[in-house]
Amino acid sequence: MSFLTLSDHRKGLLLTAIGGLALSMDIPLVRLAHGDMWSIVGMRSITTVAVTLLILCAMRWIKGSWPAMVPGKPGLLAGLLYGLSTITFLLAVFNTTTANVVFIVAFNPMFGALLSWLFLKERPSVSTLVTMAVMIVGVGLIVGDGLAGGHSFGDAMALLTALVLAGAITVGRASRRAMGFVPLLAAAFPAALGLANALPAGLVIEHPAWIIFNGAVLMPVSFWCLASGPRYLSAPEVGMFYLLETILAPIWIWLIFAETPPVMTLIGGFILVTAIMAHSLWMVRKQPATQQAPAA
Repeated sequence: MSFLTLSDHRKGLLLTAIGGLALSMDIPLVRLAHGDMWSIVGMRSITTVAVTLLILCAMRWIKGSWPAMVPGKPGLLAGLLYGLSTITFLLAVFNTTTANVVFIVAFNPMFGALLSWLFLKERPSVSTLVTMAVMIVGVGLIVGDGLAGGHSFGDAMALLTALVLAGAITVGRASRRAMGFVPLLAAAFPAALGLANALPAGLVIEHPAWIIFNGAVLMPVSFWCLASGPRYLSAPEVGMFYLLETILAPIWIWLIFAETPPVMTLIGGFILVTAIMAHSLWMVRKQPATQQAPAA
């Protein structure tokens, strides 16, 4: 069975699963590069833009026409949000622990549910509302520990990243148009900002190969897959595949750097992961009934 013959829902599940898996290696590669924040932002983003332009030129040469890149005003708005999320995400990475970042960003699907409710009139189910309440408790524990530990700014940036990403996903969901290249081209915004801040003093990256691989390979794959997901899945469903990063990134950091998260972060993260997993399983359980309804 090829990708083209899959149902829309399965296409969305496959794309977002690949995107979430690739995204889980982002923070470890940023940490392995050992550089200052603006140098990392600039190098990571400019390599993403360069690879994207090469892919677009190759598609233009093969097909004879340019693929859809930024579909109108929704594409511009989504691009602005994706570009902003890159900056807030790396601000979070450099100002709090890895576990705090990924656990707080895991609140993304709940923000997605709220934004879909407000702007798309997609009323969340009772199970989603219950999950949101439980997740607020988990995020509260992590952020409370961040206030005590002196990294509240990083935690706030992680929470803002979750909100901005949910906004970008919701815009893609509302437009129902191809958004795969939008976050890739939107990397031009953080690239310009990062290089403008870093170049006067020179780029400071001890191991640039890691960040180049991240920006040239993993980011294009993850951004394109996750941005394409809303064509086939609801915003909350797409957001839930960020759970792969939530689970795997702290594991990679622990294996590579032997960094153990604080106890309250682990407790809050456990509450978040459990809530999202329970909600995901509930949605999967309901899906077959939804698909069979038209046939009946």
